[in-house]
Amino acid sequence: MTAFGLGLVFNAAPGAVFAETVRQGLRGGYRPALAVQLGSLVGDASWALVGLAGIGFALQWEVLRWPVGLAGAAYLGYLSWDSWRAARTVHELGVDAAAGHAARPLRAGMLLSLTNPQNLAYWAAMGSAMGAIGLAEPRPADYGLFFAGFMAASLAWAFICAALVDRLFRRVGARWARFTYRLCAAALLAMALGTLRDLASQTPTRIDTHKEPVLWPR
Repeated sequence: MTAFGLGLVFNAAPGAVFAETVRQGLRGGYRPALAVQLGSLVGDASWALVGLAGIGFALQWEVLRWPVGLAGAAYLGYLSWDSWRAARTVHELGVDAAAGHAARPLRAGMLLSLTNPQNLAYWAAMGSAMGAIGLAEPRPADYGLFFAGFMAASLAWAFICAALVDRLFRRVGARWARFTYRLCAAALLAMALGTLRDLASQTPTRIDTHKEPVLWPR
């Protein structure tokens, strides 16, 4: 239950994945929005498995932080530019969904999650912080149960978020569509710049695995 609750909070925090979900949902409705969310689960599960396995993460974090962070900032910048460009184009809402183009939003969700250095930090800490939920000596079964609870919450949120985005943004007019695209572009650009700022401001340190992990926005 703790893992399920943490999963809901982790996924519900607004961030790059949510901004891209809104952008794709505005363009094509429920299916593209869901594809972004499901794609992000690939990255979440990958970092979760590595973090919970604890494969020398305290040492690897500083090595991975810069390449993962730079890749994430670059991709966020690309999505921001793409969203701003889309705002200048009058298009018929729902065309992408009708054509069944789900590969692009699915890929976007995967890349956003895999290149998010905050996910890396979160799971690096979580891998050795099971004591925070009352397990002084967790066994493999405990890690497996925690992973299952977290991913169950993530999957549930994927459908909930896609449905909410579809209900809220699906029937907006062209004027509001342009405004929403520009708003997403600004949010994605701010996240890209924030990632670069965090990379530049952080000094090489080892992760304190005894602290309770922080829930970073997605």
